[in-house]
Amino acid sequence: MRVISGEWRGRKLLAPKNDATRPTADRTRETLFSMLTSRVGSFEGLVVADLFAGSGALGIEALSRGAEQCLFAEQDRDALDALRKNLATFEATPRADIRAGSVLALGPARRTYDLLLLDAPYDTGAGSVALDKLNRLGWIGPDSWVSIETAHNEAVDVAGFEIDTERKVGKAKLTLLVPAGRL
Repeated sequence: MRVISGEWRGRKLLAPKNDATRPTADRTRETLFSMLTSRVGSFEGLVVADLFAGSGALGIEALSRGAEQCLFAEQDRDALDALRKNLATFEATPRADIRAGSVLALGPARRTYDLLLLDAPYDTGAGSVALDKLNRLGWIGPDSWVSIETAHNEAVDVAGFEIDTERKVGKAKLTLLVPAGRL
């Protein structure tokens, strides 16, 4: 795994030692960030949440492209170790807020996020469940963008959100959503 673009382009990312998490493939990450760039433009100054973060590849990609801050939520110990090492390697720890625990245990937001990246375990519906809860807890603003990565045949349907686009990439499906009424 490597950072695709930005300040840290081409630099290697450490993956967790176990197989409890499934890192997003470089090709899938490249497709996702191309989709996002065509919609949000620059990542400069964005506040991002990388939920079900694993090694932090998605959030680190956003930071590499200029995001101001990224919250990382992950519960697996090996993934947290890899995430912390990746952030230290890129000297990005000051721009990171690491939450060790379940995404579903996150409480009310202190602010809304510009971009939420959810890469939950496939075929669980956990990404949709988490997004519904986070929306009720104030994590989503009227201009927020949300990405949910699922298995290619998994449906994404969350009350209060509209699907902007979906794209299948290998075994994955990338779904971009916005708050209802924005499209």
